[in-house]
Amino acid sequence: MRPSGRAPDQMRAITIEPNFTRHAEGSVLIGFGDTKVLVTASIEERVPPFLRGKGQGWVTAEYGMLPRATHTRSNREAAKGKQSGRTQEIQRLIGRSLRPVTDMTALGERQIVLDCDVIQADGGTRTASISGAWVALRLAVNGLMQAGKIEKDPISQKVAAVSCGIFQGNPVLDLDYDEDSNADADANFVLLENGHIAEAQATAEHATYDEEALLRLLRLARIGCTDIFAAQERAIRA
Repeated sequence: MRPSGRAPDQMRAITIEPNFTRHAEGSVLIGFGDTKVLVTASIEERVPPFLRGKGQGWVTAEYGMLPRATHTRSNREAAKGKQSGRTQEIQRLIGRSLRPVTDMTALGERQIVLDCDVIQADGGTRTASISGAWVALRLAVNGLMQAGKIEKDPISQKVAAVSCGIFQGNPVLDLDYDEDSNADADANFVLLENGHIAEAQATAEHATYDEEALLRLLRLARIGCTDIFAAQERAIRA
C-alpha cells in the first residue's frame, strides 16, 4: 500500500486553473495533489542576441520555489546572489521540453518566457511545471493568433511530464514527497501527445534496477500523461 492509499498506476488529483493571473499573456495554477505551481507566460517582442535577424523566435523558462513551499523556510536564491544547480537544471529542462513542439519560425522574432513558481511542494514540482507551462504557452500563443500577429499555429502538439519510481520494490506513478524521499529509484518522463519521448531522467537512489523495471516505469508514465493531456485539454477549452 502506498502512503497515500493510491493504486500503483493512479495519479494524484490533477487541477489546472487557466488565466489565473491578470497581466500575463498566459497563466495557470496547476496542482498535482498538494504540489501547486503558478506558471505565467510572458511575450517579449525581442529574441536573445544569438537569434537576432534570423527570423525565428525562442521559448525559455525560469523556475523557483517560494520560501515556504516546503516544510521549513528556505532562503530566496536572489538573496544568495546565485541560483542553485538544481534550479538551473530544472529551468533548462522546462525549456527543452517545450521547444520540440514549437515552430520557432512560425512564432516570429519574439520570445516567450515561462515563469514557474512553486508555491507548495509535495514531490513532482518539475513535472507539474512542465505540464502547466504547456498550457500557459498555449494560451499565450492563442492570444497572438487572435490578435493577428502570427498566422500559423506554432504549437504542434501537447507536452506533459510525470514522475515514476520504484517504492518498496514496486513501480508506482506520480510520486509524492513521502515516496520520492524513500524511493529505491525515481524517474521523470516528458512525453508528447503522439507518444514520442522528449526527455527521460531515471536515477537509482537506494537500489539499481533492470531494463524491465525501466520499461514498467515508462508504461506508467504513459498512463499518467494520458490523464494530464485530458486535463490540459479541459483547461484550454474552459
